[in-house]
Amino acid sequence: MARRIIPDGPEPTYDRVASGYAVFHSDEPFPCESGGALPELTLAYETWGKRSRARDNTVLLHTGLSASSHARSHARNRAPGWWEQFIGPGAPLDTDRYHVVCTNLLGGCFGSSGPASRNPETGEPYALDFPIVTVADMVRAQLRLLDHLGIERLHASIGASLGGMQSLQLAALAPERVQRIVSISATAQSSPQSIALRFVQRQAVMNDPDWREGRYYGIAFPHRGQKVAREIGTITYRSGPEWEKRFGRERSGAGPPRLGEDFQVESYLVHQGEKFCLQYDANSYLYISKAMDLFDLLAPDARGTAPIERIGCPSLVIGVRSDLLFPVWQQRELARLLEKNGADVRYLELDAPYGHDTFLIERDRIGTAIADHLDEDEQDVRALTSRAS
Repeated sequence: MARRIIPDGPEPTYDRVASGYAVFHSDEPFPCESGGALPELTLAYETWGKRSRARDNTVLLHTGLSASSHARSHARNRAPGWWEQFIGPGAPLDTDRYHVVCTNLLGGCFGSSGPASRNPETGEPYALDFPIVTVADMVRAQLRLLDHLGIERLHASIGASLGGMQSLQLAALAPERVQRIVSISATAQSSPQSIALRFVQRQAVMNDPDWREGRYYGIAFPHRGQKVAREIGTITYRSGPEWEKRFGRERSGAGPPRLGEDFQVESYLVHQGEKFCLQYDANSYLYISKAMDLFDLLAPDARGTAPIERIGCPSLVIGVRSDLLFPVWQQRELARLLEKNGADVRYLELDAPYGHDTFLIERDRIGTAIADHLDEDEQDVRALTSRAS
């Protein structure tokens, strides 16, 4: 009997979010590192918990490539969020203690300014007129939101994957505004391997005839190319050991072999690709993946120093041994670099079978480490290395 594809293994919760978020809007132009600029800025965000009177208990949660600001359910949107089990009363991000803020990425498609947004200068979607954005641009947009909310200093900046990049970038860009950081399955700079993988994914989208040089809005979206791109991405998000146990070499059905969808693991990839196409704007996929390619905290900037050298706050770095997209050696290197700068670093390495997506699934081990890191007195944080399996 063929195995069922979805119930057999844990899956992250991602849904298209069309309501329930708040919107920060600024009519002030927003310059980007690429040299382009947005005439206005919109950032979608959601919050949980209450700010303390001193306004010193805010935790900024950064998302990965695919996620919206909907990290946890709430009264305005009761659907489960992508980090549902990590946020709430008594959870690792304890909303009885912390005020949690999560934004949709600049360049995204869930309420923030992105390629699908209306360009006020033309009345049409930006499409490829949207400027190339970087992780630093994403963080500077978030800092504008924090200014608007009257939050001068964060208790913590937390993220995984692209979110981990943002967490690091914020501590490098505005070290005076963050007390501690958590970086999960991220790196100090994008490697050639990950750049190559994302390039091929973008090529799949851009070679779809329905892409139309990015101007497909109101016509037809590049379904075939985006589906293939997500299938490639899914291969990098999970791991071989998990798929061996979950699917093995089981076929999708009886009959002779066929060139198309034939094995259970192929059916899983098709399902993930199709689901993603219905939720995410293809141009946002291109822009945000490019921002990940450009991420580099080791190259000297205009000040003549590597941005990572400005990160000195207590840091929790988490890596996963089965991660194909951000191999664990990158988290080990990140921890060493931060310690070299004098930061107090806690390092946790997980032997989990879920690959890059472990941060969405391993609530107990990752959640406990985060809760401990958030709870430590800033003066008592000590450097240590711990490995959990």
